[in-house]
Parts: sequence; structure tokens; C-alpha cells
Amino acid sequence: MRTRKIIKRIFFSILLIFIVVFTWLSFTVFPAVSGYGSKNLCSAVYLQDRNPADVIREDLGAFPLSFGTFTVNEKDSSVTGSVWGLAKRKTIYRNGVGCTLINDLTEDEIRKQQFVLPAKPSINSDSIAWPYGDKLSDSIPVNINKEKLQVAVNNVMNETTADGQTVYSRAVLVIYDGNIIAEKYATGFDKNTVMLGWSMSKSLTSSMIGILVKENKLSVDSPAPVASWLNTKKQKITLKHLLQQTTGLDFTEIYTRPSNVTKMLFSKGDMAAYTESLSLKYEPGTVFNYSSGNSNILSRIIRQVIGEKDYAAFPYNELFYKINAYSFLIEPDASGTYIGSSYSYATARDFARFGLLYYNNGIWNGEQILPVNWVKKSIQPSDADKLNRYGYQFWLNGYDQKDPTKRWFPDVPADMFFADGYGGQDVYIIPSEKLVVVRLGLHVINENKFLKEVIGAIKH
Repeated sequence: MRTRKIIKRIFFSILLIFIVVFTWLSFTVFPAVSGYGSKNLCSAVYLQDRNPADVIREDLGAFPLSFGTFTVNEKDSSVTGSVWGLAKRKTIYRNGVGCTLINDLTEDEIRKQQFVLPAKPSINSDSIAWPYGDKLSDSIPVNINKEKLQVAVNNVMNETTADGQTVYSRAVLVIYDGNIIAEKYATGFDKNTVMLGWSMSKSLTSSMIGILVKENKLSVDSPAPVASWLNTKKQKITLKHLLQQTTGLDFTEIYTRPSNVTKMLFSKGDMAAYTESLSLKYEPGTVFNYSSGNSNILSRIIRQVIGEKDYAAFPYNELFYKINAYSFLIEPDASGTYIGSSYSYATARDFARFGLLYYNNGIWNGEQILPVNWVKKSIQPSDADKLNRYGYQFWLNGYDQKDPTKRWFPDVPADMFFADGYGGQDVYIIPSEKLVVVRLGLHVINENKFLKEVIGAIKH
């Protein structure tokens, strides 16, 4: 009898643990899997025109995403995700604004939102010379070793991870002294395919802040205009703190387990409001803490400053179309604010154009798009950033001129700065080598090796 009771107790204890763990998974991990999968499949299908089966196999095939079930509904242009029928999440596509995950608001409320977007200029870009169009020169500078450059490009296109998995490099673009000298795409992708920038979106958001600073509508040293922070300790947070990721807000950016960033991206309809509500962990300006939440607060500040009437068109009229980058699209959250941390799409060439804007100190075709000193300020680390690796929503190479071992990439010049996104979406800007390099794909590459090989193809 006693043995039987012990066995029963053990059984019920194990059952209880299972129920607790399963419940925790159902409310934390499963929604993130469902949300991530439905959102990214929706954008891949409706923005990139990709085959759903390819996306599920390549982009959503790894653990724990492989537990999800994702269904495309062509009748209402949506994608639904779930895990074993639980934690269902629906993402809807709207023409002109991309895909939005339904959270907090109803689907009907989201579909009724109005986005007044400017029409794309009607031009034949293939007849206009790069970078204002897509007509390329037939020759490359004599100091470029074409064979070495091709090896560098082929190596990164065929690179595998440590466990032998392909990194799925989908686009590589090398620009030297303003001209495209190498360009290659994976099968199924080309110069017209828009690709997800992930956190390169942060750099786009920073540039929009810069434009508003140029128009004297914002000041980086002033308190961030967030109404809920007035008369609280958070009113010390400045715009510069947001740009440099030193707000002190208690935000955890980890994607391998439930964290603030996964909760924000996949379970919150108003991402900025969620982040604004978090408590202060550190005194503003004292600790560097990379946070997608800070970037979304910046995005909503842009919305508040511009006003509802002109907000949707602002990135296009004041940035993208001015640099002849007509493929860009930033997707909004359920509240209608652009997800300035993560969800931008553009062709490799248009991401390169954005890199050229910064390479040329904010000037495009003779017009000063960004403030005169904005690029210089954007690549200065904060005092709180002990590794000297972050500026205004741009990453830096460690900025140690004398000791390469203290740089992020020791074989790359200290003046390199870059827009960086999850999985190795990157626009590298290396002024001393006259280079802008774009790499887009699914998994991270050996960046130091790739850039070293590209630089090695230039004869000095």
C-alpha cells in the first residue's frame, strides 16, 4: 500500500510539473512562435512573392519555430500561426503598408486605419545611371582585383555555419567609390526582391530623427517628448539616450527565450507604449543596454511630431524617395506606428543607397538630407558604452585606431560603422576604403573574414 501511494504521489507530482511547464509555454513561448511565424510568413508571401513552402522550410524550419503550424489565407490576405492548435496569432496584409500582427486591437479596427502614402515616381530607373537609377557602368576601376573580389563574394554566398548549415546569403553588393563593383543573388532572389532588414530599421529611424533635428522640430539633448514620463524619474531620459541605447529602462533583448523584445514584437499592439511603461533599472545615460524598445519609442516620437495627417508619408517623402530608394517599406504595429526597430523591407540596392547617404555625410545629389554634422555625431559612442561599439542606432567597429585587437572586426579599419540586423542583415560603411558593402541573408556570416577579403581585392 505504501509503495503504491509513493508511486501515485510521484506520478501526480510529475503531472503537476508537466501542467505548470505546459501552461508557461502556452502563455510565453507558443505566442512568440505563432506570432513570429505568421508575421514573417505573411511578409515573405505578400511582399517578397515567395512560395510559402520554401519560407516554412528555410525561414521557419529551426527549433522552436518548427513546432508551429502556419496557414496562408488568400481570401483575406492573412496568415495564421499556432502551436498544436494553441496560442493562435493572425497577421493581416494591407496594400502599401505590409503585414501587421493582430494584438490588443480587433482586426476590424486595424483594417479601418488610414495610411495616406505618396505615389512612387513613374520613371524608368534602368535608363538612369546608378545611384539615381539602376543603369550600371560596364567597367570597374583598374585598382580592383576582379578575381579576388569574385572569390570573396562566392565565399560568402556559399558559406556554412559551424554545424554545416547553409547561412542562406541571399544578396551581396559591393560599392567602391560610389559604383557597384560586385553584385550577386541567391536563386529566387534578384535586384528587385525586397528583403527584411530587421534591426537595420533602427538606423533608418535614426536618420528620420536627424531630419526632424535639421528642421528644428527636435533636439537630441532635450528630454524625450513622452507624456507619460512627465513628473517621473524617466523625464531625465533625453532623445540622445534613446538614440545611444542608454535610457536605463529595464528592457531585455534576448530572442532565445521569452523576454521583453519577444513580448513587445509578438504580443503588443502598441510597442512604444509597452516600452515606455517599463521601470527604470539604471540612471539615464549611465549604462548601455541595446533595446528595440527604445527604437520604437523614437518611432512614436516621430509620429507625434509629424502629426497624423503627414506621418505615414513622412519616411517616403523626406528620406526614401529623396535618395531614389523606391522599394522601401516599413510595416506598422497594430496601433499604426511604424515598427522602427525591426520591420523594414527594401532591395539590396536601396539598402546600399541608404549606406551611400551616410558615406556621403548625409548629402544626396547635392542636397543635404541629414543635418551637416549628423553622420559625425552618429558614429560617436556614448561614455556609457565601454566597448565603443554604438552610436546613434548604428554599430561601430570599436573605434580603436591603434590596437586592432580591441576592434569588433580586427581586420577591418577602425572607421567602419554599420547598420546591423538579426541574422546578418548588414550595410557596412568603410570611408577609409571608399566602400559600402551590403549582405542580406538568413543566418550570420563570418563578417571579419568577408570584409577582409573584400578589402584585399582593392589595390592601394
